[in-house]
Amino acid sequence: MSKDIHKTYSNPLAERYASEEMQYIFSSEKKFRTWRQLWIALAEIQKDLGLDISDAQISSMREQAENIDFEAAASYEKKFRHDVMAHVHTFGDAAPEARGIIHLGATSAFVGDNTDLIQIKEALDLTHKKLVNVMQGLAKFAEENKDVATLGFTHFQPAQLTTVGKRATLWLQSLLLDFEELDFRRKTLRFRGVKGTTGTAASFKELFDGDYEKVKVLDTKLSAHFGFSEVLGVTGQTYDRKIDAQIMHLLSNIAQSAHKFSNDIRLLQNLKEIEEPFEKNQIGSSAMAYKRNPMRCERMGALAKFVMTTAQGSAWVAATQWFERTLDDSANKRLTIPQCFLAMDAILGIWINVLDGLVVYPKIIEKHIAEELPFMATEYIIMQGVLNGGDRQELHELIREHSMEAAKQVKQHGQSNDLIDRILKDERFPIDREELSSLMQAENFTGFASEQTSEFIEKFIQPILEANRDNLGVSVDLKV
Repeated sequence: MSKDIHKTYSNPLAERYASEEMQYIFSSEKKFRTWRQLWIALAEIQKDLGLDISDAQISSMREQAENIDFEAAASYEKKFRHDVMAHVHTFGDAAPEARGIIHLGATSAFVGDNTDLIQIKEALDLTHKKLVNVMQGLAKFAEENKDVATLGFTHFQPAQLTTVGKRATLWLQSLLLDFEELDFRRKTLRFRGVKGTTGTAASFKELFDGDYEKVKVLDTKLSAHFGFSEVLGVTGQTYDRKIDAQIMHLLSNIAQSAHKFSNDIRLLQNLKEIEEPFEKNQIGSSAMAYKRNPMRCERMGALAKFVMTTAQGSAWVAATQWFERTLDDSANKRLTIPQCFLAMDAILGIWINVLDGLVVYPKIIEKHIAEELPFMATEYIIMQGVLNGGDRQELHELIREHSMEAAKQVKQHGQSNDLIDRILKDERFPIDREELSSLMQAENFTGFASEQTSEFIEKFIQPILEANRDNLGVSVDLKV
């Protein structure tokens, strides 16, 4: 009887958000194929080191490496209550010549933990690829808008001017810190390797007649075979769960940067200064047809919250493992690691998509600047008045009086900011319209924002993009 998929829970991370590429890394097929590759590599290296394993046994395992009977494995697991032994027997049924040497000397963590690390390594690589594409998109946006003056905000209150591009470098700066951490984790991730039941390699000591050098060669060769240049020097039965906590902390850090970006864009969209892509047939609200809700950035924020909170589980696991191992990590790892990577994959995909169609509205930005710039320019106006022969203290008092009255007109009566007109009409203030008009250009108040933007991208971001140019060019079409 077929199962009605609409009557069972389906994970939205797979159904709606994450890419097929990331989903495959954590799929059952990938997991159990990797188990078999580990068993084959173990047997091959053991044979090379002198154990009585035949070419026929190796060939049989290779021939059946991808012939996985998942129904038989499920039946065995129901019987044994042990997933690794279920797949040992399933592999042995498919390759009967090799049945006696499959998993020789190994413990469950040999396939379980090493596969986890292989999956983490591949997931980090895919995360790295998408992260550099986000950085490329942000760098392009920053460079294109480095001269577009805009209101800066502190406490979400209008502050001195910056530029749209300079603000984007703040998002990039956060990502640069994340990238550096991601690069470090990728380079220093170590394999568990071949360590035995409690990490002492006692079973392999027996197999190799006490030859410790052969056991070390087995450990390093197998690790190298799976693309790891380094192997953990010591373990208990499992690799140190601190590794999981570090990886999840990294994903949480990237999620924090994504959330900051998504919040800023949502606030700017409310101000109508910047807008995320909005498709022709997209509906913003079921009731309010005019609305253009920032649903992509809202989704980024939602998924980022999930990653930040879920990542804490790995810290608890690392803190509460007993001695050489306990199994209270297993269910947690099955949930937290794949799901955080799937959520992060979705976040970066949405981010790439948003940057590909981010819209800036310069006229609205100019309007907002015009409403606030007269107040911000008062110090410069006073200085120009002094240069024209005025008394600094007297001019300061005049500016204060006019500013209070102009603010009153804006806040209490909804009028436009008329501070400049008030100053020009005040004969006590030694400044003319031409001087004031020249002074009131927005670019006079952005400091070195443009230069800082170009310098930051050239010095810190461009080298990363150049080093990863083969991974650039990713575009993302969202499922929903």
